[in-house]
Amino acid sequence: MQSILNKLLGIGLTIIIAIPAWFIGEAFPIIGGPVLGILFGMVLAFGKRSVVFDEGIKYTAKKLLQYSIILLGFDMNLYNIFKVGGQTLALMVFTLTITFGTAFVAGKLLKIDPKTNILIGVGTAICGGSAIAATAPVIRANAEEVARSISTIFLFNVIAAFLFPLLGHILGMSDHTFGLWAGTAINDTSSVVAAGYAFSNEAGSLAVIVKLTRTLMIVPITLVLAIYTSRNSPKHHGNDKSNESYIMGKIFPWFVIGFVAASIVNTFIPMPQGMGASIAQLGKFIIIMAMAAIGLNTNVIKLVKSGTKPILLGSICWLALSLASFSII
Repeated sequence: MQSILNKLLGIGLTIIIAIPAWFIGEAFPIIGGPVLGILFGMVLAFGKRSVVFDEGIKYTAKKLLQYSIILLGFDMNLYNIFKVGGQTLALMVFTLTITFGTAFVAGKLLKIDPKTNILIGVGTAICGGSAIAATAPVIRANAEEVARSISTIFLFNVIAAFLFPLLGHILGMSDHTFGLWAGTAINDTSSVVAAGYAFSNEAGSLAVIVKLTRTLMIVPITLVLAIYTSRNSPKHHGNDKSNESYIMGKIFPWFVIGFVAASIVNTFIPMPQGMGASIAQLGKFIIIMAMAAIGLNTNVIKLVKSGTKPILLGSICWLALSLASFSII
């Protein structure tokens, strides 16, 4: 009973932090609630707090984060995804390959820790904070690695929202071309919306659908990373198949299966008008709670000391993605 109470206290603390982060993020979507959640949590981490909050904070950062990804699936319409996805599949495979390859090589050269390298690569290639949130539990990233990656991705989201429409007009892009480019090369949904609709309504609508199609790439990427993590676990010895199965069972991202199931439900099962979007909104709020929990467990001083290399990696990956997407379009 005491354990449940402690868990609720920690969860309650993240809710208190997430509420203002949510409303301010709605008012300033370029920044976004998740970034504010992690920043507010990091500020509060400087103060002293009772250990009774720790269990709930940990639960929010790990388990609730996974459940939030499932809820996002209720805003996915697979008919729209397949329609645009079929047209842009080659573009996505090409850009994902380029981005992950760039992240791998640049991360090695910059000597960045592997988990931060993966998170920045995934966040750049797929969908910013949501991809980082989905990947972090799979590779067992700690709070500082997640915070470092989120802050890096956020920087380039803001730059892209302002820079892309300007470049699109300078280069004389059509609505269709710019929509494809913005949806493929900008990380976070809020920045895709901002950049796309700043160019034109038609470009914005296409960019959002392309972006949602990219989001589905979370599924195969997390599955591959789960297998990779299982095979490289220190507990995995030689040809011990039973041990490998045990490790895979613990690491396998079951919540991603829930994400797919939620997408199928939203597409094929009639629901009341707006219900799917409302459930997904709840998922987005829980992501802010989880980011607040991660911020509460982040050592800001240590984060700042290691800040330049991740930003350099993020800039290299983002430039590679933008140029690769532009060239094939």
